[in-house]
Amino acid sequence: MKREDEFGFERVIEVYDQRTGMEGVCVIHNTARGPGKGGIRMVPDVSTSEVMGLARAMTWKNAMADLPFGGAKSGIKADPRKLTPAQKEGMMRAFARKVKEVIPTHYIAGPDMNTTEKEMAQFADELGTPMACTGKPASVGGLPHELGSTGFGVAHAAKVAVEFSGKQLNGMSVAIEGYGNVGTFTHQFLEQWGAKVVALSDSKGTIHNKDGIKYDDAMKAKSQHGTVTAAKGEKLDGAKLFELPVDILIPGARPDVIHAGNVQNVKAKYFVEAANLPAKYDVEKVMMKKGIWVIPDFVANAGGVISSYCETREMSADAMFKVVEGKLKHNTKMMLERTKEHDTRAAALEIAKERVMDAMVMRGWQTKQ
Repeated sequence: MKREDEFGFERVIEVYDQRTGMEGVCVIHNTARGPGKGGIRMVPDVSTSEVMGLARAMTWKNAMADLPFGGAKSGIKADPRKLTPAQKEGMMRAFARKVKEVIPTHYIAGPDMNTTEKEMAQFADELGTPMACTGKPASVGGLPHELGSTGFGVAHAAKVAVEFSGKQLNGMSVAIEGYGNVGTFTHQFLEQWGAKVVALSDSKGTIHNKDGIKYDDAMKAKSQHGTVTAAKGEKLDGAKLFELPVDILIPGARPDVIHAGNVQNVKAKYFVEAANLPAKYDVEKVMMKKGIWVIPDFVANAGGVISSYCETREMSADAMFKVVEGKLKHNTKMMLERTKEHDTRAAALEIAKERVMDAMVMRGWQTKQ
């Protein structure tokens, strides 16, 4: 049995397909608020325990976003760099067939590491229903994450945190780690609202310019040279970005970038987590004790899953952005108002668990505590 506590786990489905060699796992943590929602990642070292942890995190993310979804996650054990396009498609379609019995009543899939709108189109096509997953291409009725919903939400979370603390975003300095889909859109929107992005990083390092790096200039550098570090400024090691004297620090790529070895060097006043788990909770608490406003990942980067909800309701892109804005602003402010001693993660988790437990009580799964 995989039962952890009163919240889950509900289903842990390990599957294998003889013809394609696909090995996969689908974990559904809790469906009290609706079908479990979470992406499918394709990585060579994925494990059931890893997917279980991710499914649990999706329960809290979806509840904190106040969506009618539970939490789930899936993984396919394969290295996509060693697969032909046909092999990758074969594995995705095989996985869809193996978990067909839980879709979409108990599980709605989505893109994750090494899966994109293309794989989602294949997944939905195999099962013959667009409701099988979200993140599909616009050409088949989807709202792909390439529209920028996650970065848009991160920017709003940062703005709410700044204004809650009695400051104004206009003129504040920002450093953003990672310049993919999330980082680029976060940059674009924060710049539009008056913030000054002074540092950016990607796999080639960090570029720092105290006078500011314009979004258009950064995108031009990335397009022409393959790296944002080609923009005008001083090139630094990647990790130096986290120690710069900026107002807002936005980790948007790797986990555990802030750790015991560098947490005391963080000078930012706001730490807005666009990436998943950029710092462990005990490290976050060190920042909180220093008076840094930490906006946890499952609050700040919920724009993508809110967009997924909008896709299941067949909303337009314009309508989706309005929903993302409304929910991010409302839930970030609610968390901040509930926060004691700067512990924002504890406040957010408390709200999420209350929402899930209320749904469980209403369904008769639990009695009122």
